[in-house]
Amino acid sequence: MIDMRPVGFVIGLIIAALGATMIIPFATDLLRSDGNAHAFGEAAMISVLCGAAMALACQNRAARGLSIRQAFLLTAGIWLFVPLFGALPFVIGAPDVRLIDAYFEAVSGITTTGASVFVDVEELPRGVTLWRGMLNWLGGLGIAFIAMIFLPVLRVGGMQFFRTEGFDTFGKVLPRASDIARQLFYVYAGLTVACIAVYALLGMPLFEAAAHGLATIATGGFSPRTTSFTDYSNALDYAASLFMILGSLPYIRYVQLVQGSSRPLFADPQVRAYLAWVGSAVLVVAAWRITTSDQDAEPAFRESLFNLVSIMSSTGFGTGDFPRWGAFALIVGMWLGVIGACSGSSAAGLSVFRVQIMLGALVSAVRRIYSPSRIALVRYAGRTVDNDTMDAIVLYLGAYILTFGFLTVGIDLSGVDFVSAIFAAWTTIGNIGYSYGPMVAPTGTFVDFPDVAKIFMIVAMIMGRLSLLTVLVLLLPRFWRL
Repeated sequence: MIDMRPVGFVIGLIIAALGATMIIPFATDLLRSDGNAHAFGEAAMISVLCGAAMALACQNRAARGLSIRQAFLLTAGIWLFVPLFGALPFVIGAPDVRLIDAYFEAVSGITTTGASVFVDVEELPRGVTLWRGMLNWLGGLGIAFIAMIFLPVLRVGGMQFFRTEGFDTFGKVLPRASDIARQLFYVYAGLTVACIAVYALLGMPLFEAAAHGLATIATGGFSPRTTSFTDYSNALDYAASLFMILGSLPYIRYVQLVQGSSRPLFADPQVRAYLAWVGSAVLVVAAWRITTSDQDAEPAFRESLFNLVSIMSSTGFGTGDFPRWGAFALIVGMWLGVIGACSGSSAAGLSVFRVQIMLGALVSAVRRIYSPSRIALVRYAGRTVDNDTMDAIVLYLGAYILTFGFLTVGIDLSGVDFVSAIFAAWTTIGNIGYSYGPMVAPTGTFVDFPDVAKIFMIVAMIMGRLSLLTVLVLLLPRFWRL
């Protein structure tokens, strides 16, 4: 039997910390006299008390550290239970929704998906708007930490290959967790402050700049406006595109950059590939729009840049009317969303790293067909990819495809039309946040989806956020045996 106390201790501390952060939206609503401060006050007390009680009940085993199986349970438990407490303000006060909708919104925020069931977000109290942005930001920071500390050592989908010096074994990583977390926080907070400052300097109202800045660096996508970035200036579109890219690069490279080593960032093959692929897609779609419509070059390029970067970085902001651009742009966008951004960031999807290795394996297989005696090894960043890594990546790709198919069928059978079901599965498993389809069109949200479909989407968001296999392994009976 797995000892759950070390896991419960960490989760309890995180829930208590989450409750403490609710003081910020509480103070915001209190100062503005929005009449919704009580919701955050009550939710904060419940979260702090429950989290503290859980941590105290489990603290006698906390000092012994975590085993591999406990680390799997921790990564899944954080994104399963923490949103439950993050949803409390939405139930207690405005917008006063049902628990399933509140939990959907909180999971979407914590997993940095950005899909929403809230209509007319401009009418929400300032504290609620700020809390949505904070959920994005807290989830993005947590994902950066998990991605750097746990996923590489858990051998999830080939992630054990994506390591840098000092991230070798589970035993070596944990003692340095506090140092790594502190460095990641400084980088993450610095990027956030810079983003908010640039937005404000370019004319965005300060509160909206703060809400958008929190969501941008987290690649989260929650916006205080129903129209997202559509009504802002052209300069803000370019600024947001830049910061979405910065938020979707490996955070360990920023840590190395701050420490005085810039070469790892610029020499990282997945960073170069990510920039090349998204840049090529932008140019192709912009050229297609110019030649098939009467749109001028600059707006065609700017809107293509913003929307495609938003999709590939799994942010979910929108500008213009991207879903109406036609099938070609939608297909390019869907592929970019499936690929996703860089491993080791708050972005989701298959990840550029995994796709690069799969493409390398494909080239190697083709070479062996016409030259059977040739030794065609798959190499990445100057290193030969071992068989265990290749097997893990192939398994991950297969799991991704099968899970996407099961989710689409499940959402469709729940009463959602097929087009909306496909895009719902795509946007949630990839943590992308874009909404499209006949059932989405009236409100631009997923509020009209049946509860069963929302449950499927909640599962998809958590699985997509935690690299699928981290969740699927928990379903194996063998995992729970001693």
